[in-house]
Amino acid sequence: MLLRVLEPEVMDSEDEARDYDSMDHSAVNAKFVGDLLAEGPLHGPILDLGTGTAQIPIELCRRAPDALVIAIDLADWMLKLARRNVDTAGLADRIELKKSDGKRLPFADDSFGSLMSNSIVHHIPEPSLVLAEALRVTRRGGLLFFRDLLRPADDAEVNHLVATYAAGANDHQRALFDASLRAALTLDEVRERVDALGLCRNCIQQTSDRHWTFAARVL
Repeated sequence: MLLRVLEPEVMDSEDEARDYDSMDHSAVNAKFVGDLLAEGPLHGPILDLGTGTAQIPIELCRRAPDALVIAIDLADWMLKLARRNVDTAGLADRIELKKSDGKRLPFADDSFGSLMSNSIVHHIPEPSLVLAEALRVTRRGGLLFFRDLLRPADDAEVNHLVATYAAGANDHQRALFDASLRAALTLDEVRERVDALGLCRNCIQQTSDRHWTFAARVL
């Protein structure tokens, strides 16, 4: 098994943000939102933790007309592009963008009826901090829905995934994807952290050749 190699916690250069935003995430985002909605009612407000350029809350609001989302990120350039994307989609009245650190959320306990997060966990040196904050701010009965990359077993698998899913990307985009795969957690590593918080370890599953998903209601 590959050792975990951390990547920068915040992708906050203009080039990184633009390269990330220009990659074709449409299929992955559509599946994320479809799987999220399949978990049952989403009670609001919804927190999107690590929104990047807000592609997922935009997709969610298009498919769930009543959804209201507070979308946070720590990267100024990501949020700048997120604002452009939200405005272009005509969703500024339903998606509120905030600069915030997922490890120290500026919200009171039980503030949200649902929480979603796509691909923030692998950016955090100790993901337990983000998971604990997510649990703190979500009300009982609310849905926690995390999806992230799964660390491959070896270099050959990393190379295969990059070749398969970033074939049309530029060199910088391929390098970002490679680094993210190496910074990701294994299923056992995610389950250890969920266990420590008293959450449902059986609610973590591998859901593609490169993703794990954690979906559970707060008890």
